[in-house]
Amino acid sequence: MNNLINRWPVWLGIGVVIWLIHALQSILMPFFAGALLAYLCNPLVNRLTQWKLKRVTAVTAVFSVLFLSIAAVFILLIPVLWRQFMYLESRLPMLLRWINRQGIPWLEKTFRVDIDRLDMDLISSWLTSYWQEAGTAAGHVMTKVMQSSLDIISIIGLVSLIPVVTFYLLLDWDKLINNIKELLPRHLEPKVTQLSMECNDVLSAFLRGQLIVMLLLGIIYAVGLQIVGVKLGIIIGLLAGLASIIPYFGFIVGIISATIATLFQHGMAFDPILGVLIVFAIGQILEGWVLQPYLIGDKIGLPPVGVIFSVMAGGQLFGFVGMLLALPVAAIIMVLLHHAHTRYRQSEFYQRTESGNS
Repeated sequence: MNNLINRWPVWLGIGVVIWLIHALQSILMPFFAGALLAYLCNPLVNRLTQWKLKRVTAVTAVFSVLFLSIAAVFILLIPVLWRQFMYLESRLPMLLRWINRQGIPWLEKTFRVDIDRLDMDLISSWLTSYWQEAGTAAGHVMTKVMQSSLDIISIIGLVSLIPVVTFYLLLDWDKLINNIKELLPRHLEPKVTQLSMECNDVLSAFLRGQLIVMLLLGIIYAVGLQIVGVKLGIIIGLLAGLASIIPYFGFIVGIISATIATLFQHGMAFDPILGVLIVFAIGQILEGWVLQPYLIGDKIGLPPVGVIFSVMAGGQLFGFVGMLLALPVAAIIMVLLHHAHTRYRQSEFYQRTESGNS
């Protein structure tokens, strides 16, 4: 008890930090985003500095490649995605009619169930009122925007800060880590450093590997669906790739969306549906046998059932954000549990025999 009382400055400092994070949450987004990008890019910068490049040169090279790549992807994809969104909007009424005339009857015949038809008049009136409300809301928003241009300038400024924060954090990353280590109590510094390094190795390898897997799966699905003739293939493929950040979620979202799009586009024809199934089967084979083993491996140390439980628990506790953070948090917890298990196996309590001898 006395130890807790004597450590009141530590608890006060933790409380102040939590209060500051809460008070400044509206402006912390670019700093968190920049810190994440810097964390992911720092190993590449370190690799370049090992090749006798100055750190500022290595940071400039990595920074330039990263943001030029992001800009190029947006420039190339936005026109294609816009055309596919326009196609989806123009075909939405036909999709609803197809569901009523072909989709629901097929489900009733196949599964021997009764399903109510969609009320086209109700849906049409709902969509009309929705777009009218959206248009009115958009008008109000634009009016507010014009009236509060300072808010828009503030948002643009915060987003523009992300590359700036990323650049300077990358430049001083090693110094920041050393400064944090210097603040640790000397008797705790070796153990905390060891745990931090192990958590960093597991977490960084998992995050980089998962991001690369997402990117490659998105490309595989998008290209494959375009090849088999799905007109919304790029949108569905990229959506499935992004959703792959949550294990098994990308496959489920992608195959359901692609199947519905294919049924609407080609009717009950078997060949197009078979093509969609083949695309996602190839994606799953490549993910399970090539991408996951070589890019991620067994970094977390959880079996598939544990992965599913972690994602579901994260979603139950913290919603969608919890599902996103479930596996990174599980990776850190597994490292800590491994150390706790090791200490337990070395403890006197574990090694004590029935006679009381170690």
